[in-house]
Amino acid sequence: MATPLAPVETLTQEEAAAELARLAEEIAGHDRRYHAEDAPTISDAEYDELRLRNAAIELRFPELVRADSPSRRVGAAPSGAFGQVVHSVPMLSLDNVFSDEDVADFVASVRRFLSLSPDDELVFTAEPKIDGLSMSLRYENRKLVTAATRGDGTTGENVTANIRTIGEIPQTLPKDAPDIVDIRGEVYMRRDDFFALQKRMAESGQTFANPRNSAAGSLRQKNPEVTKSRPLKFFAYAWGETSEPMGKTQYDVVRRFADWGFQVNDRMERFDTTEAILAHYHAIEAERAELPYDIDGVVYKVDRLDLQERLGFRSRSPRWATAHKFAAEKAMTVVNAIDIQVGRTGALTPVARLEPVTVGGVVVTNATLHNEDYIKGNGTKGEPIREEGHDIRIGDTVIIQRAGDVIPQVLDIVPEKRPADAKPYVFPDRCPFCDSHAVREEGEAVRRCTGGLICPAQATERIRHFVSRNALDIEGLGEKQIEFFFNAEQEALRIRNPADIFTLKKRQEALPATLEGSMQRLDKVEGFGEISVKKLFAAIDDRRQVAFSRFLFGLGIRHIGETNAKRLARHFTSFGAMRAAAEAARMPEGKGDAGNAEWQEIVGINGIGSIVAEALVDFFAEEHNRQAVDDLLAEVTPLDEEPVGTVSSPVAGKTVVFTGSLEKMSRDEAKAMAEKLGAKVAGSVSKKTDLVVAGPGAGSKLKLASELGIEVIDEDQWFQRIGRTD
Repeated sequence: MATPLAPVETLTQEEAAAELARLAEEIAGHDRRYHAEDAPTISDAEYDELRLRNAAIELRFPELVRADSPSRRVGAAPSGAFGQVVHSVPMLSLDNVFSDEDVADFVASVRRFLSLSPDDELVFTAEPKIDGLSMSLRYENRKLVTAATRGDGTTGENVTANIRTIGEIPQTLPKDAPDIVDIRGEVYMRRDDFFALQKRMAESGQTFANPRNSAAGSLRQKNPEVTKSRPLKFFAYAWGETSEPMGKTQYDVVRRFADWGFQVNDRMERFDTTEAILAHYHAIEAERAELPYDIDGVVYKVDRLDLQERLGFRSRSPRWATAHKFAAEKAMTVVNAIDIQVGRTGALTPVARLEPVTVGGVVVTNATLHNEDYIKGNGTKGEPIREEGHDIRIGDTVIIQRAGDVIPQVLDIVPEKRPADAKPYVFPDRCPFCDSHAVREEGEAVRRCTGGLICPAQATERIRHFVSRNALDIEGLGEKQIEFFFNAEQEALRIRNPADIFTLKKRQEALPATLEGSMQRLDKVEGFGEISVKKLFAAIDDRRQVAFSRFLFGLGIRHIGETNAKRLARHFTSFGAMRAAAEAARMPEGKGDAGNAEWQEIVGINGIGSIVAEALVDFFAEEHNRQAVDDLLAEVTPLDEEPVGTVSSPVAGKTVVFTGSLEKMSRDEAKAMAEKLGAKVAGSVSKKTDLVVAGPGAGSKLKLASELGIEVIDEDQWFQRIGRTD
């Protein structure tokens, strides 16, 4: 049995870098399966454990911080069933905490960021976290003009016609409302209304798993009359763009919403101590079953809006708010089988197929087993699997839970219920799809297929990733369609790599018109038809121009997730410039070797680091990868990235390095401030650096900046430069 994961506090810098690389890849895969494919293979709790371990390592080794962590991801791209609405202010999600100690740490982190003493007043609001569908309602001249779902945080689905059928949502606002305001909140369904709807729908053979799914499905009806017949409700609790200030505190603004006719949660209160916040949380937790609607936690927000402004945002979440999640529900069932799935990177993931069991109103049939260490163990009663493994066998009775009330995980086995003939599970050392060796590298928990491009599981997974919502987002190319095209015997139907997607139409059009009934004609293949084929080709053609970051993410380069792709795109602005740098970069060959200028440029991008840079350089060093990209570029044009930042900012577009001790702001606040002004924040000084902000104790970075002739200013001069006098 492999050694359990080493405690974060014992990791060396090299071990930490390797662990962050492993976590980045595993988390990115889970994000894709959950958000892009609606097919999660991991529980909320296990996902959160990965994220928390990643965060703990980053906290101990800030110089190794990566960009592609789950704390910087939001939702999933909107579907093509509705029109799209671009949010004027992004709809971000919240970070989660899971214990009283986590809440205390959150409060402490806010105080640190703001440089507040323990005696300085700091007030938070606390309110139930509604389990519904996030919604943004835009009012112009006090009239409702659009309603959009969260989508991927930037672009959502236009569901205005359906929202107008919800009686609780005002169609107009009173005269004291701003000319422009985005009211945000949650569309939900009361529990009693859900059960009544289920009873009516059961007669037609239609059911929903829970009130949240019922609300989401009802809102996404193409016919607004269907939505109108469903008992949907809306809680308002936040806002996006406004044409004038809304108030001085979170609490006061929400009270204005109530005055305007919106329903707001009467369990929202304000507190100025951690102890009071937690008391409110536990009171709501005790009332949870008696509430008329589903909740999955309590949300805490800094009350003062000027402090929210200072705290700002991370990539996917505000620093001034967090969600305190409730404990999971549990049930008992039997493991009927253990299957092996193979991902696009060759990782073999075991999945437990369970005897169906209902947990919290949802039928659970499978759960991920992560890797062979997760399955192995001594079978000791009562010890949690996540610590040592539990010798999980087919036929075992297991305790499962739905962490966060959503995704199942195997929590424990029940040894006394084990069948007498149950045998230990033998993890395969060969790929079940291509029979190539499955190798486990030293220090890794994952076993990987070595088949690479010859492995159909990896090839199809790569294509699925390429067309997924956060990559090229090609409607009509789901799992079944990709399997069909990949396994097609006829060349005119075959898709074996991403470039084949964009030549499919051309190959079809080249077929003789006399092939009536031939399986080579896609419109004659069962399950397609003329209309669906036209829609598919139109969806493909619609992606012949795509955002640089989406294109890069779609390539599936190891360690380059959605956020890392955006970081690289923002830095280089064009795919060609990034590729040229990657192909010209020379990685350090040993201790003391710094590589060349291109390597230093890539590794110096804030949040990238050597692991990601090495993956990028290695990818473009392979001839078959360069050829695959060339084939794609013959069909697809990655669009240059728009410059980020405030046009009038004196530091927009400049690369800034902060070094030494900062006295008027924390390092995190300094970086957030610079990025908000459109600057690129780098972790190291190079020829590409435009400005170094140096505080007391600045060392080698200041020396290198002087040698390179880079402008160096102190903290006071930084504030003068950006026009801030406070």
